[in-house]
Amino acid sequence: MSEAAVDALQVRRNFARAAATYDAVAVLQREVGSRMLERLDYVKIAPQCVLDLGCGTGASLGALSERYPQAQVVGADVSEAMLRVAHKARSRLRFLLPFLRGKKSSLLAADALALPVKTGTLGMVWSNLMLHWVTDPLLVFREMQRTLEVGGLLMFSTFGPDTLKELRACFSDGYAHCQRFTDMHDYGDMLVESGFADPVMDAEVLTMTYPSLDGLFRDLRQSGSTCTIQDRRRGLTGRSAWLAARADYEKRMSDERLPASFEVVYGHAWKVAAKKTAEGAAIVRFDPKQRLR
Repeated sequence: MSEAAVDALQVRRNFARAAATYDAVAVLQREVGSRMLERLDYVKIAPQCVLDLGCGTGASLGALSERYPQAQVVGADVSEAMLRVAHKARSRLRFLLPFLRGKKSSLLAADALALPVKTGTLGMVWSNLMLHWVTDPLLVFREMQRTLEVGGLLMFSTFGPDTLKELRACFSDGYAHCQRFTDMHDYGDMLVESGFADPVMDAEVLTMTYPSLDGLFRDLRQSGSTCTIQDRRRGLTGRSAWLAARADYEKRMSDERLPASFEVVYGHAWKVAAKKTAEGAAIVRFDPKQRLR
């Protein structure tokens, strides 16, 4: 097993525990979602069905419904506890936002590696900060590619390797203390390998600041974002090691605030008609309107 393998059961446990507190601390997640929405201003697309994969408590569902009023917007997440919160929030919003009334929408408890969606039926797959919770994003990209229709759009965000670099640098015990993250260029390669066309990738670093290290740990815990790597330390960190790590981190204090870096990776790509069969044979298409002379 890869040392970077993700414990899928622990991911579910973390988000089940965090469902009630997630919205109160998910400032960064909402900000990234907002920046993704701004990027849609430059994309001409009119999808009939949109899937928000890893929708969590449903923060993006209302905005996607408003942007694409003709579309059925579906939220899918591996955590049923998070979906229950999303359902309650969606019900409240229907009374406040007229454009949601009468809208076809649904929530699915689903594994990103095996979506209960027919092949070629989605106009857009949207995924905000989900991919780093799976061991192999390539397998998820292949599933996204399967469910999209030809001409459909994939738009996603995830975290890159510089995320929580300050925290990672404070420990030297050989265990993972925060999630491991994939490089932007590797995501681009995966998109091409899984059959997507014209992938566009970019990244930016956002910095959150906290008055104490306890504040950072509280946000990570209450948003379900604690480490789920298989080779994480399962027991408590020793007192001396913990105090040393805390002291090391606090050296980074500036203006009585501690920084926490998050490298946000953005990507989008299109599904095009396949050029080869699954066995590798070339596909040749003939236009019946054309006649040989």
